[in-house]
Amino acid sequence: MDIEKLQRMDFVPHTKALGVRIVEMGEGVAVLCLPYSDHLVGDPDTGIIHGGAITALLDNASGTAVHTTMKTMTSIATLDLRIDYMRPATPQRPVFARAECFRKTSNIAFVRGSAYHDSPDDPIATTIATFVLSSNQSRKVFAAGGEDR
Repeated sequence: MDIEKLQRMDFVPHTKALGVRIVEMGEGVAVLCLPYSDHLVGDPDTGIIHGGAITALLDNASGTAVHTTMKTMTSIATLDLRIDYMRPATPQRPVFARAECFRKTSNIAFVRGSAYHDSPDDPIATTIATFVLSSNQSRKVFAAGGEDR
């Protein structure tokens, strides 16, 4: 796996635009940070970060957790991403996301995580997600006129 490329997070334009950065990575675990920024606010009257930005943060943290379990950097794709919002984020504070890849088969990875300010035990939102591994290979087969797998 290309750790340096993964740590830069600049190979995903949307992640770069949001300002997401990696705080911590380990085998099957990733912690990312979404810094507070006015352009991420969903309601100017409250100053609360838009839920879509938090969803993107959780999706990226989950994908990063999957990548930490892989020997080589390869394409993955989100198959399913469920988000349960518990409360709004606090204005003017960064949001963190911790994700853990808790099971992986040869084709699918399973991840759970949470978005929070101070502790994953006091979540803003939680997630459960599944990812397909090596999604670029199936796209190549399909694009070449082969069967969709």
